[in-house]
Amino acid sequence: MNLPRLRSHIKNRIAMKDLLKELQDTKSELTNLISSISEDDFNAIPFESCWTPSQVTEHIINAVGVDMLYGETKPTPRSPDDKIAETAKLFLNMEIKMESPGFIYPSGKQHSKAEMLDIVNNKFTGLINAVKTLDLSLTCTAFEIPGFGEFTRLEFIWFYIYHTQRHIFQLKNIAKALAG
Repeated sequence: MNLPRLRSHIKNRIAMKDLLKELQDTKSELTNLISSISEDDFNAIPFESCWTPSQVTEHIINAVGVDMLYGETKPTPRSPDDKIAETAKLFLNMEIKMESPGFIYPSGKQHSKAEMLDIVNNKFTGLINAVKTLDLSLTCTAFEIPGFGEFTRLEFIWFYIYHTQRHIFQLKNIAKALAG
């Protein structure tokens, strides 16, 4: 292997380790936070115009489209990570109020923590398996993120991480309000 190719290979392996660690850390933080909320509070409204912890969890679950990563793809004519920084900048800015698209809006049904934790674990396990087995440089063609256009598999996985981290922040505030 020539030196530039070796450097690229090492850089990609480090990036994959970072991605897997971020997925594991986000999954752990979310599941620990959900577990820390009492079963009674899980479906309680903390204050007016706010989702319950159950609804926030359902919204996160609805947003993580693991199956889409296995759908139709095409080669990417740009760097496969071009949109990651812009996605992070938007979704990790807690000063910005966002509206959820209807198709990932929570149903309003009550859920048990155990049911939701099981689904969260399955979704994140699916993401981790995708990272380990798929070519993340390919562009997914089944769906476009509004305002961003088509994402590569890599960009979608980072989107799922940043979106979930945004809602972890929200869940912490809701849990604090419910405990208060």
